[in-house]
Amino acid sequence: MISIIIPTLNEENYLPLLLDSIKKQNTKEDYEIIIADAGSIDRTVEIAKKKYGCQVVPGGLPAKGRNAGAKIAGGDLLLFLDADLILPPGFLDTLLSEFKKRNLDIATTDLDFLSEEKIYKIAAFLRNFYYRFTYRLSFPYISQCILVKKSFHHQIGGFDEEVRLAEDFAYIRKMRKITQTKFGYISKAKFYSSARRFEKDGLIYTFLRLLLAHLYIALFGPIKTDIFNYRFGHYAKR
Repeated sequence: MISIIIPTLNEENYLPLLLDSIKKQNTKEDYEIIIADAGSIDRTVEIAKKKYGCQVVPGGLPAKGRNAGAKIAGGDLLLFLDADLILPPGFLDTLLSEFKKRNLDIATTDLDFLSEEKIYKIAAFLRNFYYRFTYRLSFPYISQCILVKKSFHHQIGGFDEEVRLAEDFAYIRKMRKITQTKFGYISKAKFYSSARRFEKDGLIYTFLRLLLAHLYIALFGPIKTDIFNYRFGHYAKR
C-alpha cells in the first residue's frame, strides 16, 4: 500500500482539485490519504474528512506535517505531495511501476505549471533541466512530489522539523548519507503545480530565492532561521 501525505494550511480552494485527481487515478494499487493540517481556519479539514474520507492529523510547518503523517502511515511507500498539485491520469501507476522496476528508495519527477502562459512553460523546462542536471551530478534535489520507502524515511529520522525553508532539500541530503540509498529521477511521469508562488511573489524573485536557498544549504546546511522570510500558508487564498 502507498500512503499519500499532504500538509495543509487553509487549502480549501486547491486541496479538492488534488484529491479529485487522486480519486480519478483508476489505479489497482491500494492507497490511503493522510492530511496533516496546521490549523486551518477555512473548510480544509471538513472537506478532507467529510467529502473525501481522508485521515487528518495535526501538522505544522511542512516538515512537521509530513512526519506526523508518516507516523500513522500504513503503507510501505510514502508519497509526499504539496496541496496545490494535480496528478494527471495514470500518474500513480507510472510512478510506482518505474519506482519498483528500478528498485529505487526515493524518487521525484518532472513538473509542469497549471498555466498556459509561455513564461511558465519556460520556467517548468528550466526547473526540470536543473533537477535532472543535479541528479546526474549525484547531488539531487526534490520538492513538491516525493516518493520514498517508509523504512528509509524512518531510518534518517524523517524531515528535520527545525528547518524553516527547503526542508525537502535538507531531507535528500540526509538521505544521501545512507550509502545504499538509490535515488531516481522518474521522467516518465509528470505532475502539475499551481503557479501561485510565482504569481504572488513574482517569477524572478521566487526563482532567485530558491536558488539562493539551494546555495545556502550547500554552503551552510539546513535553513533554520527566518533569513528567507518564508511563511507556510502564505500562498493559500482565503
